[in-house]
Amino acid sequence: GAEMIIEIARFWASIARYNPAVGRYEICKVMGPDEYHDGYPDTDEGGLDNNAYTNIMAVWVLCRALELMDILPEERCESLRENLGLTQEELTRWDKISRKMQIVFHGDGIISQFAGYNELQDFDWKGYRDKYGNIQRLDRILEAEGDSPNGYKVSKQADVLMVFFLLSAEEINELFERLGYQVKSNTIPENIEYYIGRTSHGSTLSRIVHSWVLARSERELSWNLFNQALESDISDIQGGTTAEGIHLGAMAGTVDLIQRCYTGIETRDDRLWFNPHLPADLREIRFDIVYRRSLISVHITHSRLKISASASAVAPTRVGFRGKRMELKPGRSLSLKL
Repeated sequence: GAEMIIEIARFWASIARYNPAVGRYEICKVMGPDEYHDGYPDTDEGGLDNNAYTNIMAVWVLCRALELMDILPEERCESLRENLGLTQEELTRWDKISRKMQIVFHGDGIISQFAGYNELQDFDWKGYRDKYGNIQRLDRILEAEGDSPNGYKVSKQADVLMVFFLLSAEEINELFERLGYQVKSNTIPENIEYYIGRTSHGSTLSRIVHSWVLARSERELSWNLFNQALESDISDIQGGTTAEGIHLGAMAGTVDLIQRCYTGIETRDDRLWFNPHLPADLREIRFDIVYRRSLISVHITHSRLKISASASAVAPTRVGFRGKRMELKPGRSLSLKL
């Protein structure tokens, strides 16, 4: 996968432009995950500047590409340099971009979905819900009225919040520190609160992401959104779309919420980490995973986490639990109090 990561990094570096006025690199004329905003209001020109999700994930992939050159054997690195025409000058530029990418903020620490987002109009959510009831497809409603979502602080689905879905708080803090931005301890919950009230959930995937980012702070709401995602096709919540094909992404997302979100599983620092936080209505979780060719059984309740390694495991598994680092040997178990 090294070639793929390097070429993706090369693509994002190729469209990043240095703006001397702000002393940072920018990525312009893009559309983020939101899909409601494909341009600025009152202009025929498409695309948005400095979409936060795009810029942050571009930095992330640049960091991973640079990291590859540190962790791969020297022979492999030489092969990559030769086959891909990868130069030290290119790697140096990637490092500069990864430290000086522009992220736009407004208010008191709110990450702007894109440059100019804060200048858009506030939307009358209550008025439209009273008038239309279901406003998941707000774009169609506004277009029928001769209007467009481009002029309002509205989102079809998670955009900024996709960062919190894909990256852990530790990874996000590391990225912002690398970029030279000071982030407060309550930045993530404040951004979640800000954007969740401005999203119509016009995509079945939106509830997956919002359920995930609320799992730690609003467990009951997270569980409600999880159950709504389960009903996406059973109840055809978008009014006719299921007949066109099932929402497989939402289905997979509900499984992922159980296996990774509520368990707090992540791979970081060469270790398998656990940080369970079950919703009240979810009594226990049991499943098996294969981690680095070793079969690991996981059992989580509200009071205990039990991790067991198969006797045929190829080597001890390095695990972490809420800041503690441990080693799980083949054929042994770890039982940890929550």
